Amino acid sequence: MQDVIVQAIRKALELIFSGNNEVYATVYRSLYVSGLGTLLSCLWSIPIATVLGLYSFRGKWVIKGIFNSLIGVPTVALGLLLYLLMSRQGEFGVFHLLYTLNGIAIGQSILVTPLIVSFTSSALGAADVQLRDLAKTLGASAIRTNLAIMRETVWSMVLAISAAFSRGFGELGIAMIVGGNLFQETRVLTTSIALETNLGNFDVAMAYGIILMAIVITIALVINLVEGLKQEDVSWKKLWVLWQRGGD
Repeated sequence: MQDVIVQAIRKALELIFSGNNEVYATVYRSLYVSGLGTLLSCLWSIPIATVLGLYSFRGKWVIKGIFNSLIGVPTVALGLLLYLLMSRQGEFGVFHLLYTLNGIAIGQSILVTPLIVSFTSSALGAADVQLRDLAKTLGASAIRTNLAIMRETVWSMVLAISAAFSRGFGELGIAMIVGGNLFQETRVLTTSIALETNLGNFDVAMAYGIILMAIVITIALVINLVEGLKQEDVSWKKLWVLWQRGGD
């Protein structure tokens, strides 16, 4: 097993630095479908999360419960449903989305919607308790209060979006069923891993796996680094203000 892992690491480095066009194209397709899927999901997920997090209405907790339960929806089940809808006889067959990258992206946007809605609405709800009374005391309007709450939770939204991207980037069911794993067309990193494993090319499969994990980990580290720098900047500003007050 150790030899296989070592060979996989060597193979991954070889694939990355050899200028293999298919490897770079596969990585690009993976980034494209996951990025587009996450972006599409944000268009409706963040407004829904804002309503659920900042406003109270009858049935709110039922809706939140539904989104929370859908976070772990099996990707193969969702992929099968989308396949039936996008097939030639399906309701959306006229759009010819089956076996296309855009079809995969739409599937991933649906997949990650519950995650963004649940995480973002929970963050907004938690901040709401802490800030709403203070804003009212200061005489802020409802709109200004909500904007202040959203500013306070912006990094929670970023983390939710990052988690959604990683969820889509690493999923297999939708990419395989909706995309069809077509060579140089819809083949992405996860479907490449499944294919190479079935062919017995374990070193190549693990190499693709290492590339996939490296991208996910790099994105997470960059976000954490930026958040850490932001927090450090805020701390230095607070110290500067305290020092100025002490000097006065």
